[in-house]
Amino acid sequence: MGEVIAEVLPPAIGIAASPFPIIPVILLLFTARPLAASGAFLGGWVLGIGVATAVFIGLANLVEAFDESPTWAPWTRIVIGVVLLVLGVRQWLGRHDSDEPPAWMRSIEGSTPAEASRLGLLLSAANPKIVLLAAAAGLAIGAADLPTSGTVAAGALFTGVASCTVAVPVLLFALVGERVLRPLASMRDWLQANNATVMALVILVIGALLIAKGISGL
Repeated sequence: MGEVIAEVLPPAIGIAASPFPIIPVILLLFTARPLAASGAFLGGWVLGIGVATAVFIGLANLVEAFDESPTWAPWTRIVIGVVLLVLGVRQWLGRHDSDEPPAWMRSIEGSTPAEASRLGLLLSAANPKIVLLAAAAGLAIGAADLPTSGTVAAGALFTGVASCTVAVPVLLFALVGERVLRPLASMRDWLQANNATVMALVILVIGALLIAKGISGL
């Protein structure tokens, strides 16, 4: 179990370190129903990551049932790592293309809790970078031949760590109220200005780690 935890923590930290979901959850705290909207977004985000991870756990179990070759998992890590490196380089090269936030981010101000929930689900389960990181974790968990309880625990750990930075602003607002909005607004502005750079660096580091882990397992 310890080896599996060591495998799933890097991609989980990679998702958690990404500014991509943190910006919208902070923006939702400035809407008419801040706690409901941000909480709904958090729920959608957790659900999206959990479902994506579960799909790849199931896929790994299926592959294990038909192919007992020990090399499929390292090669899968290498492929995912290479794809992440390519995405990271593209993100780095295009980090100065536009200083304007995307249209969907500018429209968050009027989001209802239902819309916020759908947005959280969409940004997690339909985002290629997030899905690739969930794939790395899910395949590692599924290939580890854990008991059902261990598989569920590892999946929950990955999802929890990956979602922690989205949960923190919601919890802070629930505990402290509007006093937390000023520092969160400053954080939002910094993340918006540096989103592409931070995301590129995170993806490049995780991609390199996956390639190194895959090569060591061959």
